[in-house]
Amino acid sequence: MRRRAGLMAGTAAVTVLTGALGACAPSKKAAESGSGGGAELRIATTTDVVNFNPLIGNSRTDYWLTNLMYPHLLTVGNDGSKRPSLATKWGYTNPTTGFYEIRGDMKWSDGTPLTASDVAYTLNAVKKDKPSGTLYGQLANFSSAKAVSPTRVELKLSKPDATVIPEVGFWGNVVPEHVFGKAGSVAKFANNANWVSAGPFRLTKVAKGQSYTLERVTPYPFAPGGRPTVSRVVYKVYPDVNTEILALKNGDVDAIANALPPAQVQPLKKAAGITVEEVPGLGYAHLAYNMDKKPLDNVKVRQALSHAVDYDAIRKVVLQGQAVSTGSSPIMPVLKQFHDPSLQEYTFDPAMARKLLQDAGYTADGSGKFPLSFRMIYSLQDPVTAQWATLVRDDAAKAGITIKPQGLERNTYLAKTDAGDYDIYAGNFAIMDDPATNMTLTYLPKGIINYSHVDASDLSTLVTKAQATTDVNEQKKLVQAAAKLVHDQVYDNVMYTQNLYVAHRSNWTGFVVKPSELLSIVDPQSLANVKSSS
Repeated sequence: MRRRAGLMAGTAAVTVLTGALGACAPSKKAAESGSGGGAELRIATTTDVVNFNPLIGNSRTDYWLTNLMYPHLLTVGNDGSKRPSLATKWGYTNPTTGFYEIRGDMKWSDGTPLTASDVAYTLNAVKKDKPSGTLYGQLANFSSAKAVSPTRVELKLSKPDATVIPEVGFWGNVVPEHVFGKAGSVAKFANNANWVSAGPFRLTKVAKGQSYTLERVTPYPFAPGGRPTVSRVVYKVYPDVNTEILALKNGDVDAIANALPPAQVQPLKKAAGITVEEVPGLGYAHLAYNMDKKPLDNVKVRQALSHAVDYDAIRKVVLQGQAVSTGSSPIMPVLKQFHDPSLQEYTFDPAMARKLLQDAGYTADGSGKFPLSFRMIYSLQDPVTAQWATLVRDDAAKAGITIKPQGLERNTYLAKTDAGDYDIYAGNFAIMDDPATNMTLTYLPKGIINYSHVDASDLSTLVTKAQATTDVNEQKKLVQAAAKLVHDQVYDNVMYTQNLYVAHRSNWTGFVVKPSELLSIVDPQSLANVKSSS
């Protein structure tokens, strides 16, 4: 599960683009790079980099750029299953000892071999220095790591935890010990110059607010012949997705990293010179009710709020039918091994919401309004949430509940989220690939994305047991029981999971599609294999 990684989806109310989408400008010839030949790939994004250190990254652009330099041990399939990347084998030798066997043919761009020592250093440094990124959140039961050979690292756990090896392998970037080790705390290292990479590209130039330039690195074993097919990748910064789409149509960029607004998917599919790729969704959108704020600690109030949302309308109107219900469960249908189809979505029923509030001791005034008002925060950089936030407000009003949406610039939104400065959090998670891990981070009292601030002993017991067991059938029973508690007590209001769409110029081929906006077509192995026909 990626911490705070929003799915940059779109809305039906996105500003109308200038000109007909079908009237596309001819594609400009792919820019040629001077570094050994090969085309330059230009990718649009809507945000600048916040952190160049992958261990403390926040924004999507951080993730996209640092992933091109700092490899992951594992990657993921469309069903959430883990696949080899830097690691070729992984697992447990006993309940409290795990391991990774890694490739022996990778080097950092300065010629230093990438070894198990880099992996061990990364994990030990993160445990010690406690940077704010995702990896630290995966290490609660991790004690230490040791390189027992150049290609094998062993992990000691403080107690059995079946989630550590697959989730650390997928979410944690490996950084070069010989660079980061000289910088002191990895939580404070800016890593804002002289980058060293073991990915297909290395960052060489930054023009904040404009562009980020990465040059090809060789050898890279996941590229044809060990050589990325493009010599340069340039991320260009645009103010919003509308401007990105216009740049794509005009041939000023070759691809858009952000997911397309749902309303623009079909028009872009019909546009000349544009290819739209479907990206499987492994995340969900949700409303988190801050239980530290009264009266949201009252289950009847949370249940009333859950029945004051028209989920079907949001999926049809805002998502243009590109999203499906999870049954108000934090385990999505795509995770077939764990999903419980018996859980039913909360019904949109303002009358029931009113009754629940009356049962909670509230009385409506003469105009039908209850003495309840909630502030709901959302990111202005997430246009899908921005649109359904207003629908949530309007539908709640039908039940006599006042909700005040507060759209915030993304960094302010993240800061308020961290501080618990909200009544309702409206947002989404990009990848929720492993139920036991997701629930550990989302519903345990110290979970780094426990935005509801839930602290329930029965739920914690189920999640903790699920986290510890390696018996898949037993884990399934435990996470399904936990999901039912989340559902019934409205510890989280999961609204939908969405398949996304991204676009690129049709003269570019070879993209590898992976699930979620974080990976999609901008995964390192994808960008190492693309090529231009013009």
